[in-house]
Formats: sequence, C-alpha cells, structure tokens
Amino acid sequence: MFTAAVHQEEDWYVAQCLEVDVASQGTSVNEALANLAEAVELYLEEAEDPHPSATPLVTSFQVPGAA
Repeated sequence: MFTAAVHQEEDWYVAQCLEVDVASQGTSVNEALANLAEAVELYLEEAEDPHPSATPLVTSFQVPGAA
C-alpha cells in the first residue's frame, strides 16, 4: 500500500506518491489516483530496487508571515 497527496491545479487533480517520486493527474480525484496507481506500477516494473527503503516522514511546518 502506498500513500498519495492530491491537490487541485485549475481543472486538474494532481496525485503524488509519497513513497516514490511518481506523480500523475486526472480530471477527478478518482481518475488522478487511478492514473497514479498505473504510473507507480510501471515505475516499479522498471526500478532497479522496486521497494522503497523507508516511509518518509510526513509532517507540517509554519513559515513566519504566511497565512
């Protein structure tokens, strides 16, 4: 199982896999995630080491003066 971050850019939803450096897009969240799953599958078929070494730390932070 992988983790995805999804955000909207104009008319597109962009989905990015947090464990491997792969992203995709679609016109809906579900389409973006389906496209991401396909892209990750293709990436793993081609990768020399198909298993991510560790799950990245996902956290939040603040920037002074930013809303």
